[in-house]
Amino acid sequence: MEEDGFRWKVLLVEDEEFTRGLLTSSLEKSGIEVRSCPSVSLALSMLQEFEPHVVITDLDLGPGPSGVHLLERVAQQTPWVGMAILSAHASPELAVRDGYRIPEGTVYAVKSEIASSDDLVALIQGAVERRVVRESDAIGDRVVISPVHGEILRMIAEGLSNAAIAKERNTSLRAAEGMVQRTFVALGIGSDSDRNARVLAVRMWQQGKVIIR
Repeated sequence: MEEDGFRWKVLLVEDEEFTRGLLTSSLEKSGIEVRSCPSVSLALSMLQEFEPHVVITDLDLGPGPSGVHLLERVAQQTPWVGMAILSAHASPELAVRDGYRIPEGTVYAVKSEIASSDDLVALIQGAVERRVVRESDAIGDRVVISPVHGEILRMIAEGLSNAAIAKERNTSLRAAEGMVQRTFVALGIGSDSDRNARVLAVRMWQQGKVIIR
């Protein structure tokens, strides 16, 4: 992505070292100058020094602030910088906690749909052009569930028990148990004494096999 000596500068934030290395290598081969790091705190310190044209971040960055926290700061401090999310989740609602929202003008892409360096370059161009947030249109083998079931799935993935879910949603334990069971049904997970429904549900969440609509 070099034009008359000009090089795009990208700040890449990804907590998985292997994925971060692959993305960095692919971007650099496309002629893009890249700085990468695994956390929001490091990204914010690099933001001022590196002065990127685009920030690309995962949503889930492990313990601590998420990619949404980072983009909120980027939008406040350097609103001229393009923003993009590269996530395993087909729907951003599954990884974004209540009370937080993806800043306007952020490009959203699903990792499993990035097949080449050209796709990464297109992601950067989209961020520069301020295209809107979008979820994956490709359903494939993914399961579509409602926002309510998506919220329950997110809490299950965070390790909350039925009692904790009841407290979080300000409802009875019996109601929470019913919502959890209905979420399993929506995901296509049947009752099987030999398989743990919670583990299967979290695996689907982690593999980006769920879309919220």
